Amino acid sequence: MADYYKTLGVSRSATQDEIRKAYKKLARENHPDVKPGDEEAAKRFKEAAEAYDVLGDEEKRKKYDQFGEAYKYAGKGGAGPFPGGGFQGSGPIDLSDLFGGQVDLGDILGGAFGGGGPRAQARPRPMSGRDVRSNIDIPFQMAATGGSYDVSIQRDGKVERLEVKIPAGVKTGSVVRLAEEGEAGRNGGKAGDLLITVRVGPHPYFRREGNDVYFDLPVSVAEAALGARIDVPTLTEGQVTLTVPPGSSSGTKLRLRGKGIPDLKTKEPGNQYAVIKIIVPGSINDAAAEHLRQFDAAAPVSPRAGLW
Repeated sequence: MADYYKTLGVSRSATQDEIRKAYKKLARENHPDVKPGDEEAAKRFKEAAEAYDVLGDEEKRKKYDQFGEAYKYAGKGGAGPFPGGGFQGSGPIDLSDLFGGQVDLGDILGGAFGGGGPRAQARPRPMSGRDVRSNIDIPFQMAATGGSYDVSIQRDGKVERLEVKIPAGVKTGSVVRLAEEGEAGRNGGKAGDLLITVRVGPHPYFRREGNDVYFDLPVSVAEAALGARIDVPTLTEGQVTLTVPPGSSSGTKLRLRGKGIPDLKTKEPGNQYAVIKIIVPGSINDAAAEHLRQFDAAAPVSPRAGLW
C-alpha cells in the first residue's frame, strides 16, 4: 500500500489546508485533459485522488496514522474477509448446536424428505450464501466516464483481486453488484453477491449537479464587456473553444450541450456549464483609471437599480 503522505508530497504533520493544496496541484498537473494519453499521469491522478480521500478526511486520517494499511478495518468490530464490512454474524446456524447436540439431525431431515427414511438417504437443503457489502473510493473522472477498479478480498485465507467494472454516470451511493462473489453457498446452494457502494472523490475544478457539470470560467473585464473566444476544458474531449457573448455578467452560465455525465439508465449525457466569473485587477495605474472613467461615462449602467 502506498504512503499517502508521500503520494501527495506532504509531511505527516501537514495541515488540512496544505493537504488540500497539494492534492489540487497534483490533480491539475496530471489531469487527463492536461496530459491526454499519458498513462503515468493518469496513474498519478488516480493515486492522488485516493490519497486525498483518506488524508482530506480527519477521521480517516486518524485511523490511517494509527493503523496504516489496516485503517479500513479499524472500528468495524473486527476485520472481515472483505474490506469495508465483511460478513455479518457468525455464519449459517448449526442445528445440532441449537438443540444442544441432543437431536438426531438425520431423522429431522429424513422426515422432511418423505417421512422418516434412514439417515443415509436424507438430503440437506441447499443454502444460498449471504451477500457481502464493501466500499470503494473512485476519482471524479472515472465516475463520469466509466472504467475499471481493482479490489482485494480475502477468501479461505487467500487474498484475491477482483476487477470491478464502473459504469459511466455512477455517483456517491451507487451500488455495483458482482454476482456470486459473496459468501459461498452450502450444500450446493448459490453463492451470494458482492455489493460495492461507490464514493466519488472531488475534482479540482468540475462539480456535478445531477448529470450536469459546472465549472467557473474566469474572464477579464474587457472579455466580459466586448466578448471573447476562450479555450475551456471538457470531461471527454479535451479543450474546446467557447464563445463569451459581449456584455456577459458574473454568474452568466454558458452551455456546452451534451458534454456532461451520461445518465445511468438512459445513457443520455447531461450538459456542461461554464459560469462566468469576472476578475478585476487588484491595482491599476492612473492611465488605466482614466480609461475606466471614460468607459463608465460612455456606457453608463445602474447595476443595483430596482434591486432593493
